[in-house]
Amino acid sequence: MKSKSPNRQRSFLCPDLIDQLDPRNYLLGLAKVIPWQIFEESFQPLYATSGRPAKPIRLMVGLLILKQLENLSDERVVEIWTQNPYFQAFCGQQRFTWKLPCNPSELTYFRRRIGEDGVRKIFEVSVSLHGDNAKESEVVVDSTVQEKNITFSTDSKLLIKIVERCRKLAKVENVKLRRSYQRETKSLLRTIRFKSRGRNKDDARRAIKRLRTIAGILIRELNRKLSPKALEANKESLDLYDRVQRQQRTDSKKIYSLHEPDVSCICKGKAHKKYEFGAKASVTVTKSSGIIVGALSFQGNSFDGHTLPDVLDQVEDIVGKRPATAICDRGYRGKRWVGETCIEIPEAGKVSGKASDKHKARKRFRRRAAIEPIIGHLKSDHRMLRNYLKGKIGDSINLFMACAAFNFRKFIRMLYFFCSNLIKIITFQNSFNTRLCS
Repeated sequence: MKSKSPNRQRSFLCPDLIDQLDPRNYLLGLAKVIPWQIFEESFQPLYATSGRPAKPIRLMVGLLILKQLENLSDERVVEIWTQNPYFQAFCGQQRFTWKLPCNPSELTYFRRRIGEDGVRKIFEVSVSLHGDNAKESEVVVDSTVQEKNITFSTDSKLLIKIVERCRKLAKVENVKLRRSYQRETKSLLRTIRFKSRGRNKDDARRAIKRLRTIAGILIRELNRKLSPKALEANKESLDLYDRVQRQQRTDSKKIYSLHEPDVSCICKGKAHKKYEFGAKASVTVTKSSGIIVGALSFQGNSFDGHTLPDVLDQVEDIVGKRPATAICDRGYRGKRWVGETCIEIPEAGKVSGKASDKHKARKRFRRRAAIEPIIGHLKSDHRMLRNYLKGKIGDSINLFMACAAFNFRKFIRMLYFFCSNLIKIITFQNSFNTRLCS
């Protein structure tokens, strides 16, 4: 059930929290311009009409924004909230409190409640704060990889996890296995670890093959011995184990993690990181102002050029205006027009044409490079370096919130720059008037 609206009546004996804080703080300035009522109206239908009242919507949305803005985990943002009065004022708290605002797991439930559409609403609000600066006719589009929180995938790691999970499932369901293979798997792991190089490489290959055989034996034995009820409850897991046990090196759409089966292996040609395991993310930035106006997550290792129609449609939905020009790198080669949008891609070798056109093109492509540090800030400052949220929806939620936090941080810098310049102008005028009077 949705919580009741808080009582905003001021107290004579106890002043409001916001009256005791520095009004120049960036969080208070940001809290004043965010239209919180939009979130109240959008998320209200998602709550039941009966039951225990939920936490206030502004509190939960504020915690999500603070988490990405300050690069904190769910547990840490809740902990710091009790220590930082500016965090509490940003979330609409009227009095300072020492109690935790919520359990960290409630942020997970709130993300599930609002879903991808609700998080996109937060991103749209972050874009709307910038006004007409977000409605430029030229945008820059680039893609990156949002890595999942998984280990580097190898056959031996996946197979030993399957063997351990099959043993655990047999113990829970009281199934007696003919063999547990516990001693043999330990010996095989030692062989794989110490004989994977040099002349003993064939021994390691045979050990992996034997480990694959053991995993298949345990999967088939569980399929035979589990009760119909237990088999139905664990059918999805057993099918996943069987698929991993059967996959070969040259197969397409391989599974690289048991707890994140949708992860893809993507090669972006980086010198320091040959392969990345995660989901492809497309980011669209305005050419001059550098505001993120589009963020879209894709499953699989799709070609960048094929993602452009969806990317440009999303920008049109969010901004209300379709870009006339999209500046991309050579990874998007293949199309010159997508609908009414011209796709500008640098060409290799000498280009014929007027000198003025060449100068404009070079200027555009130099400006295209500005999106690279923006993606770097998304990863290092706003939790996009490693995605800890589960599943496909976790990829979209983390991407939207990281881009929203970047836009909020950019608006804070603009607000600070405007206020500092305004103070300088007022100070100069006062000093000038004093000199005239004297």
